[in-house]
Amino acid sequence: MNLKQIAAEHAASFVEDGMKVGLGTGSTAYYAICRIGERVREGLNIQAVATSEASDKLAREWGIPIIPFDQIGHLDLTIDGADEVDPDFNLIKGGGGALLREKIVAANSDKLIIVADGSKSVQKLGKFPLPVEVVPFASEWTFQALEKMGCEPQWRMQGQNRYLTDNGNLIADCHLGEIADAAELNVQLNMLPGVVDNGLFVNMANIVIIAKEDGSIDELHRP
Repeated sequence: MNLKQIAAEHAASFVEDGMKVGLGTGSTAYYAICRIGERVREGLNIQAVATSEASDKLAREWGIPIIPFDQIGHLDLTIDGADEVDPDFNLIKGGGGALLREKIVAANSDKLIIVADGSKSVQKLGKFPLPVEVVPFASEWTFQALEKMGCEPQWRMQGQNRYLTDNGNLIADCHLGEIADAAELNVQLNMLPGVVDNGLFVNMANIVIIAKEDGSIDELHRP
């Protein structure tokens, strides 16, 4: 039983004819894109944007119409995954390396639907390393600033080289253990020169869909 697929396909049912849709990135979003693609082949009429080159490619393979950002306007909804979700609907995202594009797309959506399996639901964020996207210029200074904050950063690697996002930036994965105040930390990180953005999504998710081990679905709505 693929819990990610169960949750993602449930989320895809929120997409209605005529909508403008943001397509997330990662293993869970993959299943949502595939299901939306099936529905497009069955006659669903939508327009979409993608949060990564990989999702863009997958969507086009399914025949989902991808529209330039300067032409699509505001989005009705975005479907994406998360690495952690807390009871206040705060998220850690960016395990797939697309956190900046994901946050931009989510911020321009009327509704953000997050899809996850039960293992991603936590009482406190922070066990999953928090990704921080950093510009390459003077990146060691930014890394040192993260160290001074007590973030215990590590550069994300791809083979022998530092991982590069679709935007050509680096990612420092911060091992925080437990995040006491996600909103405050989000601001503190983004105030550091050299930080582009971080993987904390605060007050952004509207609906969280959790697939439980028995295959049932929890559909949670933020008040």
